[in-house]
Amino acid sequence: MSTTERDWFKSSYSGGGGDNCVEVAIEQTTVHIRDSKDTTTGELTVSHTAWATFLALARL
Repeated sequence: MSTTERDWFKSSYSGGGGDNCVEVAIEQTTVHIRDSKDTTTGELTVSHTAWATFLALARL
């Protein structure tokens, strides 16, 4: 699946401009993360476990 076919979303905390944020696409086996300002630079792909761990640590 190409990056343009994924269902990308930004955090509701990204504000009105939303230009300093990342976009996330959650799929059945992986989570994809990319820069919202330049979506052509590639993406980071992680497991659901790694994403959940990141979110838990970010909330501290």
